[in-house]
Amino acid sequence: MSKPTVVVVGAGPVGLTAALTLARRGFPVTVLEQGEELATESRASTFHPPTLEMLRDLDVLDALLSKGIRASTFQYRERGGGEIATLNLEVLAGDTPFPFRVQCEQSKLTPILLDALGADADVRFGYRVDGLLSTADSVVLRTAKGPVHAEWVIGADGAHSAVRRGLGVEFGGSTYPERFLVASVDEDLAAALPGIAPINYVFDPDEWLVLLRTPQHWRVLLPTPVDTDDEDELRRLPERLAAVVDLGRPWQLAHASLYRVHQRVTDRFRYGKVLLMGDAAHVNNPLGGMGMNSGIHDAVQMASALADVIEGGPDARLDEVAAHRRNVAVDHVQRISHNNWNRMRERDVGYREHLRELAADPVAARAYLRRACLLDSLEIRP
Repeated sequence: MSKPTVVVVGAGPVGLTAALTLARRGFPVTVLEQGEELATESRASTFHPPTLEMLRDLDVLDALLSKGIRASTFQYRERGGGEIATLNLEVLAGDTPFPFRVQCEQSKLTPILLDALGADADVRFGYRVDGLLSTADSVVLRTAKGPVHAEWVIGADGAHSAVRRGLGVEFGGSTYPERFLVASVDEDLAAALPGIAPINYVFDPDEWLVLLRTPQHWRVLLPTPVDTDDEDELRRLPERLAAVVDLGRPWQLAHASLYRVHQRVTDRFRYGKVLLMGDAAHVNNPLGGMGMNSGIHDAVQMASALADVIEGGPDARLDEVAAHRRNVAVDHVQRISHNNWNRMRERDVGYREHLRELAADPVAARAYLRRACLLDSLEIRP
């Protein structure tokens, strides 16, 4: 039995996008997923315009659009007050056929990608990777079900990547001084807070928050002290939600989770025959919805470059694209998401006035939104 050309580790949106990109080019792909099935957690829920373009090119966009909500606007708001500014993505109509975000949990995309792969990929569940041996010509992955041989490996197995650990690669960076608490609620917040957009960033130096619409729920993201007990925080969640808006009764809570947030990146995204992408290569805070989107961009651009190399193209091209994707992670994704975190905690009224001026100026708004939606990041040539 011949060894597979490419093994992708991780069946999340990044890994399956990379696998589908290669499969569309006619390459045999094996996907190894440690879970017994696709993950069902909500996790990321915002798809930016260039991501929608990529999913269109992979023939999976229509299925995603049928499950998601189109959001043409997002707002900056004042905690305990009203709207600061509303930005309209329709100013990007000349830049993209999709001048909107799609609100849809990533757990709805992965089954679509898996179905699109069909028989073009060998997707194996229950394959936990425990280590690897990489040489100049091939890679051997040590898994819970025996060794798997590959000519190339793509590590798309998340922030705790076994592929990255197997390479002995550092994941340098920092951890935020607070946890993020995400609550999914069965409430109509548009009725409770008239005038809000599907996506809302609410400024407050003491307790900022984010309100996001998804197909089944509204999500509320709240900063939470790092050194308190999880159960205590979950117990006091009802009073924190009531402080967002008092419904006259307890909010209907569907789910809540607490997690630490990091900003980290590997030194490189290519290590010989192994490529790292998505959270396996870089992580950031979720403010701005850039993590999954940039990971999907990693998958499309790096898998396309890998396909070119396998077809006989210059090996240096893959190095160039990998270096470009790292630059995007650091100079765009991490910088913007960290600035978003800082600004939501500011008392500075000057930045609020800047946002109002931005919303009133279509030219300035377009430039701002091109960067915020990662359109500009794709145009920086390696």
